[in-house]
Amino acid sequence: MPEAILDTPSSTPASSSSSVIGKPTPRIDGPLKTTGTAQYAVDYHFPGLVYAWPVASTIGSGKVLAIDSAQAEKMPGVLLVLHHGNIASLYHTGPGSYSGRAGESRPLFADDVVRYYGQYVAAVVAETLEQAQAAAAAVRVSYQAEKPNVSMDLSDPQTADLPLHTESKRGDVVAGFASAPVQVDQTYVTPTVTHNPMEMHGTVAVWDGSRFTLYESSQGVVNHLNVMAEMLGVPRENIQVISRFMGSGFGGKLFPWPHSLMASVASRQLMRPVKVYVPRDLMFTAVGHRPETQQRMRIGAQQDGTLVSVHQDYRNSTSLGDDFHENCGEATPLLYSTPNLLVTSAMVRRNIGAPTPMRGPGAVPGLFALESAMDELAVKLDMDPVALRIKNDTLIDESNGKPFSSRHYKECLQLGAEKFGWSRRTPAVGSMKQDGLTLGWGVAGASWGAFRGGAQALVSLHDDGSARASCATQDVGTGTYTIFAQVINDKTGLPLNRIQVVLGDSSLIPGPTSGGSVVTATITPAIADGADKAMRAMLDLAVSTPGSQFQGKPASSLAFTGGMVHIKTQPASSGQPFQQLLRLANVDAVHGAGQSDALYALPQARKVSTHSFGVHFAEVTWDPGIAQVRVRRMVSVLDAGRILNPKAGANQIMGAAMMGIGMALFEQTIYQPNNAHPINNNFADYIVATNADSPRIEVHFLDYPDYAMGEYGARGIGEIGLAGVAPAIANAVYHATGVRVRKLPVRVEDLLTA
Repeated sequence: MPEAILDTPSSTPASSSSSVIGKPTPRIDGPLKTTGTAQYAVDYHFPGLVYAWPVASTIGSGKVLAIDSAQAEKMPGVLLVLHHGNIASLYHTGPGSYSGRAGESRPLFADDVVRYYGQYVAAVVAETLEQAQAAAAAVRVSYQAEKPNVSMDLSDPQTADLPLHTESKRGDVVAGFASAPVQVDQTYVTPTVTHNPMEMHGTVAVWDGSRFTLYESSQGVVNHLNVMAEMLGVPRENIQVISRFMGSGFGGKLFPWPHSLMASVASRQLMRPVKVYVPRDLMFTAVGHRPETQQRMRIGAQQDGTLVSVHQDYRNSTSLGDDFHENCGEATPLLYSTPNLLVTSAMVRRNIGAPTPMRGPGAVPGLFALESAMDELAVKLDMDPVALRIKNDTLIDESNGKPFSSRHYKECLQLGAEKFGWSRRTPAVGSMKQDGLTLGWGVAGASWGAFRGGAQALVSLHDDGSARASCATQDVGTGTYTIFAQVINDKTGLPLNRIQVVLGDSSLIPGPTSGGSVVTATITPAIADGADKAMRAMLDLAVSTPGSQFQGKPASSLAFTGGMVHIKTQPASSGQPFQQLLRLANVDAVHGAGQSDALYALPQARKVSTHSFGVHFAEVTWDPGIAQVRVRRMVSVLDAGRILNPKAGANQIMGAAMMGIGMALFEQTIYQPNNAHPINNNFADYIVATNADSPRIEVHFLDYPDYAMGEYGARGIGEIGLAGVAPAIANAVYHATGVRVRKLPVRVEDLLTA
C-alpha cells in the first residue's frame, strides 16, 4: 500500500505541540466533498438558466464556406445560434499591467479560418441541454478543406517566424563532446498527451445587465477575470469569477478557453444565465494539451564518469495561432556539473489546438530525455546509475554561478537507494528474477524551480471566537484550504474548527494562480503577515478598550496565545479571550491585510538559486511470455523545502507517480493524418493508469526548510512528483528487457524484440 514518510532533519524548526504545521492533517474541505455539499462550476443553477452546446469543425485545416442554421433555429427550445457571421465584437488581450493570458489567443468565432479539428465554428443555445445538443447536430457547415499537418516528425527547418533559440550556454560543447572518450548521442520523443481531469471544463455565465458573474472551473480566478474583461470589452469591476472547488486541472485550467466566452456572450445577448461544459471528446481539441517534444541529447564523459559536455536540442509542436514554448531545458543547466553546456530549442507549427502547460511543463518531458541519456551513459561506462549521478552533483547553479538556497540531491539519491534496496541490484540486463518474472530496476533524478510570487491575504478575528482568512486564489484539489488554516492555527493557536477559509472568488483580496507549484510558497508569508497584523490589532484594541484588564498597558507587554490575550510574562490562562475583548469594545472583528513579495524582491533570494530536487526509483516486472510490463514498486525521495502537511503532500506525490506511469506506459493522443481528428478522444481508447496499475508507492520527504523562500521555508511539490518518473520506469524497462525505449509510451511492439 502507498505510504509517506517524513525524514525530518535536525534543522527543522519545532512547532508548538498544538500547531498542526508539519503534521499529517486531514483536509478541512474534505467533509464538503465527501457529502456532496461542495459546489463545482456546473453545479450552479439559476432561474431561467439555458444551455449552450458547441458546433465543432470536422476538418483540421481550411475555411468555413457557409453555415446553414435554418433548420436548427426552428427546433424546439432553440433560442440562439452563434457563429462568425453574427457574434458581437470580441477582442484580443492587449499589453498592460492587468492583461491576462488566454488559453487560445484568438477570440471565439473571430474569422472563418479552421486551424484544427474540433475548433468551435458555431454554438447553439436552447432551453435544455438535450435541445441544444440536438440543434447543434442539425447545423450544417460547408468547408473548403485542406490537408492538415499533424506529422509527428518535428525536424522542420527553422524559420524567421520560429527561429532556433539558445536558452543556456557555457563553454564549448562541440569541442567538449569531441574530446570525450565516452559519448551518448540519441533522440528522445514524448508524444502529445491530453489533460483528462475528472471534472471537465465548464462555465455558468450570469449577465445582469451591467456585470458578469462567471462560475468557472479555473486554476486562476484573477487571471480569468483579467482575460474576460479584455476579450468581452467590459471594465474589470464588472466581472466576478467564482471557482470554489475544482475536480483538478493539471495545468489545463490555468487560462480561459473559448467556451467561457461562448457562455458569456450568449448570456449577455439573451439576458439569461447560460451553462456550457466541454464534453470529453472536445477536451482533446479545445482546451489544450502537452505538446509533442523531440529532443536530441549529446552527453560526453570521462572514463570515470565525470561529465565533459551536455548538449540538448529540442523541438515542440505548437498551434497555428499561438506560440507555446515547452521549456524542456528547465532542469538541464543545473542538475549536474559540466563545464560545457548548450540548450537550444525551436517550435514547430501543426494543425492542432493551442498547447498549454501540463503538470511539470518543460521539466517533465525534458527530464525524460536527460535522465534516459544519463542511464545510457551509465551503461556505456559500466557504472552504477546512482553513483554516476552522485559523482556529478553540484552545490552551485552553474547556469548563473549562484549557490543553491537548499540542495540535497545527493542525500535524496543515497536515502532512496537505501529505502529501495538498490545495493541488491545486479546490473546485467534480465539478471534479476522473482516468481517467474524478470525484474527491472531504474532510477531518475528530478528537479523543479522553486517560485514565489506576490500575493495578499486578509485575516480577521471575530467576536464569536473564530478566525477568517480570505484570498482570491483557489484550491484546485491540492489542499490549499487546509494550508491556510494550518498557518492561522500556527500563528493564533485557534483550532482548525474555528478557522474559516474563503477562496476561489476574484472579488477577494488578490492571490496567485495555481500553477508551477507556486501557491504554497507565495501565500504562506501573506497569511502569516495577515495573522500577525490581526493579532497586533487585537492587542492594540485590548489596551485601549475601557473595562479591559489591559487598559492603559503598553501593547508590547501583551501576547496572543491560543485565542487568549495575556501579559507576556504570565500564562495565557490568566488573560482574556479575544472575543470577550471584541464584545467589550463593541467591535465585530479586527483585521490584518497580509502581504507577500515576489521572490525577486527578497534580498536573501536574489543571492541564491532556488530549486527543489528529488529522485524516483522504479521496479518493473517483465513477463516475456505475454510481453507484459507492469510497475510493481516505486520509491520517491524529495528535497522540497519544509513540508507543511505530509498527508496532503504524500497524496500529491502518489498521484504524480500514477500520472508518471500513464506517461511511461499508456498515454498518447493520436491524430488522424487526413483530417487531424484525435481518434482516441475518449476514455475507452485514451488509456490512463487506473487502480489496477497502482504499485506500492513509498514517499520520503527530507523536510529541510528553505528560508530563502520565507518564514516557513516551504516550496511547492505538485510538479516535482511527476518530474523524473517516466525515465525511471523506462530505465527499469531497459534493465529488465534490454530494450531501450526512446519514444514514449513504452509499447508491446517495442518489447517483442527483447
